[in-house]
Amino acid sequence: MEQSKNYFIGCDAHRNYSVFVLMDERGHTGSANTVPHDRSSYRYYLSTLPPHSPIALESVGNWYWMIEEMEQAGHQPFLAHPKKAKLMMGLTHKTDKLDARGLALLLRNGTLPSVWIPPGELRDQRELTRMRMAFVRVRTMLKNRIHSALAKYGIRIDEVSDLFGLTGRELLKERSAALPPETQRSVQEHLELLDQLLQQIERAEKRIKERIEVTPEMKLLMTLPGVGPILAILIVLEIGDIRRFPDAPQLASYCGTVPQIKSSGGKTFYGKVRPDVNRYLKWAFIEAANSIVLNQMRMSNRQVVQLYQRIMKRKGHPKAIVAVARHLAEATYWMLTKKEPYREPIGSRRISPTQK
Repeated sequence: MEQSKNYFIGCDAHRNYSVFVLMDERGHTGSANTVPHDRSSYRYYLSTLPPHSPIALESVGNWYWMIEEMEQAGHQPFLAHPKKAKLMMGLTHKTDKLDARGLALLLRNGTLPSVWIPPGELRDQRELTRMRMAFVRVRTMLKNRIHSALAKYGIRIDEVSDLFGLTGRELLKERSAALPPETQRSVQEHLELLDQLLQQIERAEKRIKERIEVTPEMKLLMTLPGVGPILAILIVLEIGDIRRFPDAPQLASYCGTVPQIKSSGGKTFYGKVRPDVNRYLKWAFIEAANSIVLNQMRMSNRQVVQLYQRIMKRKGHPKAIVAVARHLAEATYWMLTKKEPYREPIGSRRISPTQK
């Protein structure tokens, strides 16, 4: 193909290889090229493409290094939303070549459903907060297993609110003596692993504070109920540029705090939240909502607590938590857009976290 033309390139990526298809301005394509996923082969193939080529790459689990190679080669990568792209292609048959060609066609037509590609430094920084989040999830799992072991044998420790604090640990050691030997050993092993994990979480939080500079946006988010320094950092890193969201509901949907709606025959049903969301932001806002609920006694005058209690009475705890998380997500949009701290909504049940 002639180098003087403009080309649009589709890349159907897999674990061990990628299939590239080049399309010219008229929609004509050449043969498909299969490139193995080793750096030297991938880098060499990119060097043979026309300079500054736009390349549509389907969002897959291992896209980081591919985007880096494309950027370093001087090309313009576009990350396609996989489900939306497949729907828009409307392909009856499925092959690697057809998928790559479909991506190139959407790119040529200007209809590629692309997602934001965060800068390289931001991609790297995110790993710190995501690592901590993974550790916290394991911490919760270990604590739940210990609670479950005690509950199986009717052992209750109601004297403390935190079973894993200093007083709680002493009571746990005393009461767990009544457990059968292997269950008692299991609890002890879980506690030892929990202690190791707590040290790792502490090291991760220290590293986050050392490596990530606190920005004005993070300081704003620390005024949001239930959000402390670590959650504020995670939220800002995951959102990136707030201007890529047209409104607050869009951000809330991206954060996985908006239920799916099905309306037919005059009836409306609210289902579960969409699975294709930013699960890190979803976790962060749910974590903040749970923190609010745990501290609702001393926050009883706050709107978020009243929102939780109102919905919890009608629909139960899970839906109430998601409603609070949605409020926090929409509040985040207005706070970052207006560059204002959180303010209590006045005189309305509708979410309006900053006064216009």
